[in-house]
Amino acid sequence: MAETWDWIAGAMAGMTPASYLALVVVLGVVAQIVAWRIKLPSILLLLVIGFGLGQLVSPEEVLGRAVLFGGVNIAVGVILFEGALSLKWRQVRDLGKPVWRLCSVVVMIAWGLISASAALVGFEPEVALLVGAILVVTGPTVIAPILRQLRPTRRVSSLLRWEGIVVDPIGAVLAVLVFQGVLAGGGGEAVPALVLVLLKTLVVAFGIALPLGWALEQLMRRHAIPDFLHGVTFLAAAVGAMVGSNALQAESGLLTVTVLGVFLGNRKGLHLEHVAEFKEHLQVLFVGGLFIVLAGRVSPQQIADVAPQALVFLLLLVIVVRPASIALGLLGTKVTRDEKRLLSFMAPRGIVAAAVTSIFALEFAHSADEAAEQAEKASGTEAQQLLARSQDLAHLADQASQMVPLVFIVIVCTVAIYGLGVGRLAERLGLASTSPQGVLFVGGQQWIVDAAKILDESGITTLVVARDYAKLSRARMAGLTTETANILSDYAVKDMDLAGIGSLIACTDSDEVNATAAREFAHVLGRANVYQLRREETEDATKDKRRRAASHLNARTAFSPTPSHEELDRMVASGMTVKRTRLTKEFTLDDFLDRYGEETVLLFSLKDGQVEVMHDDTRPPQSGVSVVALIRDVQGTERSGDAQGAPQT
Repeated sequence: MAETWDWIAGAMAGMTPASYLALVVVLGVVAQIVAWRIKLPSILLLLVIGFGLGQLVSPEEVLGRAVLFGGVNIAVGVILFEGALSLKWRQVRDLGKPVWRLCSVVVMIAWGLISASAALVGFEPEVALLVGAILVVTGPTVIAPILRQLRPTRRVSSLLRWEGIVVDPIGAVLAVLVFQGVLAGGGGEAVPALVLVLLKTLVVAFGIALPLGWALEQLMRRHAIPDFLHGVTFLAAAVGAMVGSNALQAESGLLTVTVLGVFLGNRKGLHLEHVAEFKEHLQVLFVGGLFIVLAGRVSPQQIADVAPQALVFLLLLVIVVRPASIALGLLGTKVTRDEKRLLSFMAPRGIVAAAVTSIFALEFAHSADEAAEQAEKASGTEAQQLLARSQDLAHLADQASQMVPLVFIVIVCTVAIYGLGVGRLAERLGLASTSPQGVLFVGGQQWIVDAAKILDESGITTLVVARDYAKLSRARMAGLTTETANILSDYAVKDMDLAGIGSLIACTDSDEVNATAAREFAHVLGRANVYQLRREETEDATKDKRRRAASHLNARTAFSPTPSHEELDRMVASGMTVKRTRLTKEFTLDDFLDRYGEETVLLFSLKDGQVEVMHDDTRPPQSGVSVVALIRDVQGTERSGDAQGAPQT
């Protein structure tokens, strides 16, 4: 084993930058696929892989420090820009005050408590304040994957997304102010310098972001940029804004790209869906690469040196800091008690914390070296003062170097604690479902109401959506959850509360609407979980040719056999009804089909709170499974319920 490890290490020793980057990209993508398959937060796997790879090859030795941190800065900026593009003011129309509190009051309370915790475990006050500023951030790199897995309510999701994206640049700016204050020597004389830094940061960020955003908007509205260049144009704008902003004012770039993204994402009539999709792909690539590269900079010895104080610090963060910050910061808002409890146990740290920590640790060491060089050139009292200052900064640099493994441990543990544990808490509070079983029906036909009612009575979340309020009257009378909305609207796709919903069945009388709705919701629910009714066959050769030409746009076809909208309407009009029947060893699926005939349409199967949409590729339900089907009830029983003469659920 040792010989194998030595051989691998030897092979890695001569790795070129191109080979290293290629390996990072491949490992990053593979890790995220594996994490998705095994239902594990991808960041945990990425950090483990990065830590292991870092023992074989150092990213700084391969890429060089300047290229490494320059690339990290740009990648973080692109990730924040992508997240900011998705932030919509309408999402927080009724959450304005809580969002404002999360991004201001909660941040300041958390900064104070985290700084106190860092001082408690042995950091000097100056470094403790810097640690506090860095760790107020959560970030889209960790929040987004957990939200995809958790699927919380729209309110909770909006609060966490806004906090994760907006607080990132706030934390970075706060860290810059603390660092500048430390270099200025603290005290009253540092206040004017800090105010100047803050003002310069705001002026640079808004001065670049708003004019650039306006220019991009005008180019888009006038169709001055071809569609195939939209994504790369926005990428170039974000990278240019990030680097230019940092050149004018240190660490202002994150705020600049965040303001730019929020501005563009909230311009009415500006369609950026294809841009957002392009950025999402980049985000997946960058997140994987960043965590692997930055984790590779931490050695086992560094972790061992800070492990005891890091664990105490971590406990304070999870048990005291976050709950106290949320409780005090959101006091008097409309956030419910259960929502506060969930927010209190949802603060994983991500890539911005890791990147900023590494940068400031290096800056402390650089400042100490500069002060020592100045002391050598000076003489007399000035030399003594500069020497004392350099020694103080060197001491702080030693402590700052401990921030890197400390923050690494915090990232790993908070992602593990919140990523693995928050699901059960959210489900217990009724605010999320990690394995959502609910069904979204598009349409208001009677058979939909009957099927949704049966699912609802079986404990399955249902949502019936139609454009016409009147078409939902039967669903409302049946006590079902309904939503009057155009299923193709921006609101339905991005803002409708889909908590507990795991699949969509588009059942309108328009095949085009069904296909488009399924395609849009595939981005939210996954392609495997969106269905539409089979397109109606036609004898018109022209229409049939058009139908075949558009077949590649279709989603999975629902039910078994696969009826069209017209066929379902004819079946219901002829007296067929939706029933639920439990299969047993004595009453199998074949017996069920023999009893109710070839016209029977299998809609769903139910077992142990799990629902499956039936389709032609579904495995036949076995004993113990309940089937929900459209049957011809020859005995004339009620419209919906349990099939007569068959075993019941």
